[in-house]
Amino acid sequence: MVCLLIFCLDLAVKSYLIGWDEFRKGKWLIGYTVVLSFSIIDWVLSVSMVCDERLRVRRLLRPFFLLQNSTLMKKTLKCIKRTLPEIASVILLLALHLCLFTMIGMLLFAKTDDPKRNGEWELHFRDLPQSLTSLLVLLTTANNPDVMIPAYSLNRGYAVFFVTFSVIGTYCLMNLLTAIIYNQFRGYLLMSVQTSIIRRRLGIRAAFQVLGCRGEVQRYADVGHMDREQFRKIFDELDKDRIKEHPPLPQYNSPVLQRLQMIFSHYYLTILGNAVALANVMCICTVLVLNSEKSTAERDNFLLEIINLCFILYYVFEMCVKIFAFGWRGYLSYRNNIFDGFLTVLLLVTLDPSSHLMSLWEMIRLVNMLIVFRFLRIIPDIKLMALVASTLLDLVKNLRAFAGILVVVYYVFAVFGIWLFEGAIKPPPEMSVISNTTMENITSNFSMECGTYEQLSYWSNNFDDFASLILLYNVMIVNNWQAFMEAYSRYTSDWAKVYFVCWWLTSSVMWVNLFVALILENFIYRWDRSHSCSVTDVERIRYETSLQLIFKEQIQEPTEEELTCQLHQHPHLHLH
Repeated sequence: MVCLLIFCLDLAVKSYLIGWDEFRKGKWLIGYTVVLSFSIIDWVLSVSMVCDERLRVRRLLRPFFLLQNSTLMKKTLKCIKRTLPEIASVILLLALHLCLFTMIGMLLFAKTDDPKRNGEWELHFRDLPQSLTSLLVLLTTANNPDVMIPAYSLNRGYAVFFVTFSVIGTYCLMNLLTAIIYNQFRGYLLMSVQTSIIRRRLGIRAAFQVLGCRGEVQRYADVGHMDREQFRKIFDELDKDRIKEHPPLPQYNSPVLQRLQMIFSHYYLTILGNAVALANVMCICTVLVLNSEKSTAERDNFLLEIINLCFILYYVFEMCVKIFAFGWRGYLSYRNNIFDGFLTVLLLVTLDPSSHLMSLWEMIRLVNMLIVFRFLRIIPDIKLMALVASTLLDLVKNLRAFAGILVVVYYVFAVFGIWLFEGAIKPPPEMSVISNTTMENITSNFSMECGTYEQLSYWSNNFDDFASLILLYNVMIVNNWQAFMEAYSRYTSDWAKVYFVCWWLTSSVMWVNLFVALILENFIYRWDRSHSCSVTDVERIRYETSLQLIFKEQIQEPTEEELTCQLHQHPHLHLH
């Protein structure tokens, strides 16, 4: 209720500020009002029923509050809507391809008088729904080669049918779908950026005109004048992120200290540190291989402790000499040094033998994990790895809107899944016993077919609570997703397949391809920019990566005539 009151206050402020005429034109604001009204009514019903109702409509409406507060999410939704017709055409082609091969498969693998030759019919092509499901799963390669083994065992020529289906569907049509999504989304982003640039140039031009009309130019005439182009460039500079400059090195009077400072600030010290980190990781790997078959009590941890102690002492030495060479402020101005220093201090604290918080083996395991994690320090020193890592970091910054919509989609399907399938599959009462037994015992306790939900002990993957998000993730990955679909269709009805197919189309077909398209666009831009740069320049250009700069070469700047015309046509701006 507190949340709903905040939303009501937000809506009231927005409607007051923009006025009733503008409010009626805003589809999102009208939707905001409708959704908020339904949510309040549903909340009142919940309270009147003492929160004992099974169905709460407002759960499905909650994502709207997230979407309507993000302009970029709205643009992304418009882009997806614009891309849907092209996606639908390829999906229809996929459906035609699926139906055609389903009919051919049912004709090829029809039931015969010889029971020995009916394996393919019995397992995969018994009827139309089973045939469609088998080939749909094959389209995702999740049941390959299981789906063709019964027929292939009888005649190897049957492999032509399955290979042809996979080549056309998986490798042609599915990749064509990726290309369409990439092209359409890139086109929409370009159009959106173009519109944003025009709107921004118009705003800057209007600000310049307003300042000139109000006499601000005459007031500061003695300081100097600024033309329109100079005024615009100020905002372009303010758009860029700040380039971080490293503080100067500390000054030492002693020639010996100056010589040491030159040595310890050299790039070769970083290379030596990377080589030492690699040697440390190799030592850990060697010890792990030698002790892989030994229990915790049988392991000789003393040698590994001595090895780690020697390396940690070097890490402390490296940290100290870098602080000496660069100074505290200079040392902390490098991200790599912050990463190294934090892990080095953490290693020293973890290696304390007087600590009673964990056993010796747990302490060694934690130290080894930190050392392996510290090895990531080599990434900025290798150009291609630095490029890939910076692309990933930039995706985190620029893809917040897409991640937000993905959260919304996950949330909606999880709520629907709980409504439809909560309590549909009950784990066996001896589940606690099964979890402590061997795989042989599990197999002997169940007479289920190999690869099914029950035989694989997927009991924890269910729709009984909001952890169904993990089940949806597993289906999105499409590895063994047919086990979930087949199980829920058995325990409920065959219509459960519609839910899983819709989620596969939404997540794996559409959203994953959209994500791939965005990664491609971001990486191609970075690759073109940094192909001739050095290792240190790769991180330096990161500050100016934005949608405007990605499409810099394709963007057309508005002309002076276009800006002047739009300024005079603006309903709320009256310039003379």
